[in-house]
Amino acid sequence: MTQLLLSETLPGPVGTITILTDGDGVMRALEYDDHHDRMERLLRLHYPQGWRMSPATGESDARRALSAYFAGDLSAIDALPTATGGTAFQRAVWAALRRVPAGRTVAYADIAAAIQRPSAMRAVGMANGANPIAIVVPCHRIIGRSGQLTGYAGGLARKHWLLAHEGVVLA
Repeated sequence: MTQLLLSETLPGPVGTITILTDGDGVMRALEYDDHHDRMERLLRLHYPQGWRMSPATGESDARRALSAYFAGDLSAIDALPTATGGTAFQRAVWAALRRVPAGRTVAYADIAAAIQRPSAMRAVGMANGANPIAIVVPCHRIIGRSGQLTGYAGGLARKHWLLAHEGVVLA
């Protein structure tokens, strides 16, 4: 069955983002507008039965929460409902990421340990890179064990901004 996704945009300090929710207001995807191809690729993976996008007719809770997050209410996105496709392993990684509070960072090994797969650090990295809900599923909070910034699909400048916005001081 084709998934209907309601589309909204939100201009923000890290660029314009696209927010996709379903008819129940559950967030399904969030991506930077200049990474639209990545969003399309992830949607094909997460919704192999197909999807169609339609403009949202009103402002979603997700858009309001993200506006509040960018305005400084860092906890505004914590309780947003999300749903994705992905494997059971990926969903476990994404759930573990949601438990990392704003202002904190973790390493891949920390997430692997949190999901009780301590040797799966590379697989955690792959799942992190396949995250379809940027910011809300805070993949930007994973940094290298040495404290250095590691890859981020939205670009390291955005990752740095998001972490600084959350009060993280990087070495």
